[in-house]
Amino acid sequence: MGRHKPLLLALCLGGTAALFALALCLGPSGIGPGQVLDWLLGREVGAAAANILAYARLPRAVAAYLCGAALAVAGLLLQAALSNALAAPSTVGVNAGAGFFVVLAGILFPLSLTARTAAAFFGAFLAAMTVYGLARSTGGSRMTIVLAGVALTSLLSAGSDALVTLWPEAVMDRSSFSIGGFGGVAVPSVGGVLPFLLAGLAGAVLLSGRLNVLLLGDEVAASLGVHVGLCRFYALLCAALLAACAVSMGGLISFVGLLVPHALRFTVGSDYRWLTPFSALAGGMFLLMCDTCSRTLFGPYELPVGILLSFLGAPFFLWLLLGRKGRLAL
Repeated sequence: MGRHKPLLLALCLGGTAALFALALCLGPSGIGPGQVLDWLLGREVGAAAANILAYARLPRAVAAYLCGAALAVAGLLLQAALSNALAAPSTVGVNAGAGFFVVLAGILFPLSLTARTAAAFFGAFLAAMTVYGLARSTGGSRMTIVLAGVALTSLLSAGSDALVTLWPEAVMDRSSFSIGGFGGVAVPSVGGVLPFLLAGLAGAVLLSGRLNVLLLGDEVAASLGVHVGLCRFYALLCAALLAACAVSMGGLISFVGLLVPHALRFTVGSDYRWLTPFSALAGGMFLLMCDTCSRTLFGPYELPVGILLSFLGAPFFLWLLLGRKGRLAL
């Protein structure tokens, strides 16, 4: 397996470049590969084409890639911290917590992108710690954790709907935000969350070695010098930060954090030192591919990427839940 990882890494990097090229070239405006290449090289392509590429297609592609990377790594961290193969930002209430506080920040600080990001992080971390606390206090099974996440998601989603009903201006497009999509993403929204997203990814990489030790069990990990509680806390912290960044840019996107880590375990193995960077690369590629498909396959209409992901992710979740009973190795 180890000798294939450099080849897989090269494929991921090549696939990333190809998907970005497709995302820039495809669309209803008729901008072709030649114009995209000229624009990238700084040549004249016309004001309309340059504006579309610089302010629509490129920010959208970057946002989709970054959100995919963040959600995939967040899902990986949650699965390790909660020792639950079914854990993901969308299944344990982390996304819903971030979404609720984003709406609240939109009411209290309507013009502050920083406030939205900070509120999203607080909500995501609060939801993650709530589920973790329930798991520890009740000694709950994996199914109990998932059911607690479903209940928490329902409660927070109802709270978000209530806030939007009372303050409709809190979120510009509530439907797009709740489903998940990148139709309205702008350069400032990407640049504003990028430092926090990179910090979350760096934290996940630094934790990867300790997460490997957690696979041996809490008692063995403690005997090897790992502070189990602190390691799980840091994993939840990084997962919440990454999920918050994704929600701030793309809304409540589901299932990326569940699909990508499990798919990678079949090809990369269970070593978190490899799983973490590959999850970031594969998650970015996966969401960028899905977003490009959702905005081009049904032209001139655009299907929100969250709908496409639900069609892909829901059957996979049911397979994990029923077919394998959530007992996949972490």
